[in-house]
Amino acid sequence: MSRKRKPLPVLENVTIEAVAAEGKCVAHVDDKVIFVPFVVPGDVVDLQVRKKKRSYCEATVIRFISKSAVREEPMCEHFGICGGCKWQNLPYSEQLKAKQQQVYDQLSRIGKVELPEFHPIMGSVHTKEYRNKLEFGCANKRWYTVEELQALPEGVGLSEGAIGFHITGAFDKVYPIEKCWLMDNLCNEIRNDIRDYALSTGMKFYDIRAQHGLLRDIMVRNSNTGEWMVLVQFHYDEEGDDERAKALMQHIADRFPQITSLFYVDNQKGNDTFNDLDLILFKGNDHIFETMEDLKFKVGPKSFYQTNTEQAYHLYSVAREFANLTGNELVYDLYTGTGTIANFVAKKAKKVIGIEYVPEAIEDAKVNSGVNEIDNTLFYAGDMKDILTEDFIRKHGRPDVIITDPPRAGMHPDVVNVILGASPKRIVYVSCNPATQARDLALLDADYKVSAVQPVDMFPHTPHVENVVLLEKR
Repeated sequence: MSRKRKPLPVLENVTIEAVAAEGKCVAHVDDKVIFVPFVVPGDVVDLQVRKKKRSYCEATVIRFISKSAVREEPMCEHFGICGGCKWQNLPYSEQLKAKQQQVYDQLSRIGKVELPEFHPIMGSVHTKEYRNKLEFGCANKRWYTVEELQALPEGVGLSEGAIGFHITGAFDKVYPIEKCWLMDNLCNEIRNDIRDYALSTGMKFYDIRAQHGLLRDIMVRNSNTGEWMVLVQFHYDEEGDDERAKALMQHIADRFPQITSLFYVDNQKGNDTFNDLDLILFKGNDHIFETMEDLKFKVGPKSFYQTNTEQAYHLYSVAREFANLTGNELVYDLYTGTGTIANFVAKKAKKVIGIEYVPEAIEDAKVNSGVNEIDNTLFYAGDMKDILTEDFIRKHGRPDVIITDPPRAGMHPDVVNVILGASPKRIVYVSCNPATQARDLALLDADYKVSAVQPVDMFPHTPHVENVVLLEKR
């Protein structure tokens, strides 16, 4: 006979104390740490514990007793449900303070290296409509809030198709988005029009569990040149699906002449990734362009490009400033992506060598050098730890400066060892995850001191923060 679990407690009259990790805030009750989402420091609340561990609890608000003076009214009707923009209720100035503190805490506590005084965090130029790319899931099951469920008429089913964001913890359900503030409003118009067309024509939305249904996923991109790209993913199940898909694509093309690059694909895989699929160009060009200073960057549907265009310029400007190039340096740009940083610094370097895992990204990098008439770059595709070896360095020369911009997991230990062996004068480390950056700084600490730290906010209303560190040879 199974033992009946004790109900989790309600905690009353709890004062929220500070911002914590992952967009949550923290409070203490009887020496136990409580993590709470969608509150701000100074809120006084009653909490329902949802998860109880030995040293901490996770809880949600069931009643606000009093609201903090620093609280800001969220701009989005979907706040607290869709899972994004967790800090819309926190004034932007307070968000920046929390991010600055996050970088300091992680570099000091995890890295345990000597640190200079940090530069003040560089806030985003725009805090609304700052993204140039969004992806929306399509599902035959929409997510309902408790209030929406209670308001449903008797006998109404729960299988309404939806386009929006996947809800954490419910991978087969999508919360329908009416207006997202992260991108220019044309993105909302395109998404909502596709939804209305699909519902009015009886188009089947994708069933993630059963893996059938025609309308699967939508990606929307735009650029600072005014161009728009849309990619619609389908899942063909039955005869006539190709015609139905093309009819939707023609509808999009007719309805939105602003779209200069319109793609679709039949994705039969178990996931929504499409880098290994052949995309079909329905209308327009197979790319859009972004500009940065006097440079143009060709961006295709598979290309990586920083999603906050204007702030990416400031991020890369910091990296270039830290590199302190005079025109005589050999620069290695590790995890170069589509060569944005490599091409951005090339005019101030003797030569730049970029390395990246994704072959298509390297082809984009070469194209971007060609488009901008840059002839002092070389690009190589492959796993970083396999490409960047002592033999590679002997062949191409010992770098004066290394710029590295790894993924969230940071650098492989083998890569760190090769960097130490290459012994550049300066390392500029751009990171989207200060925790793994701190770990790597500890590995480099014997030979390199941290000379400058510049946090940069790329993603307002989220807890994510980028950080640029300059390391100089001891």
